Amino acid sequence: QLQASGGGLVQAGGSLRLSCAVSLSTYTFSRAAMGWFRQAPGKERELVAAISRGNSAAYGDSARGRFTVSRDNAKKMVYLQMNSLQFDDTAVYFCAADVNAIYSNTPQDPADYDYWGQGTLVTVSS
Repeated sequence: QLQASGGGLVQAGGSLRLSCAVSLSTYTFSRAAMGWFRQAPGKERELVAAISRGNSAAYGDSARGRFTVSRDNAKKMVYLQMNSLQFDDTAVYFCAADVNAIYSNTPQDPADYDYWGQGTLVTVSS
């Protein structure tokens, strides 16, 4: 249902843009809050960014000021622009959909999400 792409190897200070293609119906996607999470080896899954049905955004502490989340409802796509990447950003990045979200909500708990993509690996070399 969700397909994340765009990961790869990048040097510290560089940028990457992740994409998430969503195969839910257009109606369902438009009513979903979307999130990006990441998980590094030995660590818990953590919020990177979330975007509400109304395009409000929320960011995890590590992403704030460097990453930008956006969505295109017509294309059923979600994006994560990542700038000034650091070694600690190395992780598998997952996109997720909360199809029961209230309009302005930016869910930050992984348990709130109903659908998950398979993840895309981002490796930042120092």
